[in-house]
Amino acid sequence: MEMQIQQANFNKIAEIPAQYDVKFLSLPDGVQHWNLVNSYLKLRKQVFIDRLDWPLFHADDLEFEQYDSFDTTYVVATNGDQVVGGARLRRTDQLSGGGHLRYSYMIRDACLGLLPGLPKNLCHAIPPMDRSVWELTRMVVDGPREVTRMILQATNDFLCKKDAASVLFLGSPAFLRMAKRWNWPAHQLGPVTGNADGRFQVIECPVRRPQ
Repeated sequence: MEMQIQQANFNKIAEIPAQYDVKFLSLPDGVQHWNLVNSYLKLRKQVFIDRLDWPLFHADDLEFEQYDSFDTTYVVATNGDQVVGGARLRRTDQLSGGGHLRYSYMIRDACLGLLPGLPKNLCHAIPPMDRSVWELTRMVVDGPREVTRMILQATNDFLCKKDAASVLFLGSPAFLRMAKRWNWPAHQLGPVTGNADGRFQVIECPVRRPQ
């Protein structure tokens, strides 16, 4: 499954210590903080490959793939100088790659049969390419349980400023239950499915506007 989060009682979230922060980094503006992106890619390798033994591509101590491109936005959570979590954020109308094979985003490409490692039946219908819809994948947290909510809340605020309508997640069934505890109007776009890495499903959540 895509999201690796700490299991916790999310009905009561403690105050997040002041030293925790979330940054949104993309090129070229985020180049001065790109060391944080490298640390996030290292964390992905430590969790997904070293700890969970997922058969993912990596080079040296970094895990990355075709969706880690110049038009990707990275969400990076830090505790002081230490990266404690992060995620990959892409607008769904973007294309990357060259030649005859152009990639859009992970969930859609899986449904089109372009990603052999993921089932084609993730969604009941092929998800859209729409500039108002974003995808969040490769979320990983290796820190206090409050970091998960901090990342998701910051992502919602970021997407609100981008006039996004909704965000798609690929995560475990527990993520949908967690969202409901927070009273987020999340809903599933397909069945619970899986592969050797675990069980997961596609979830869509509308971007919440300030009250």
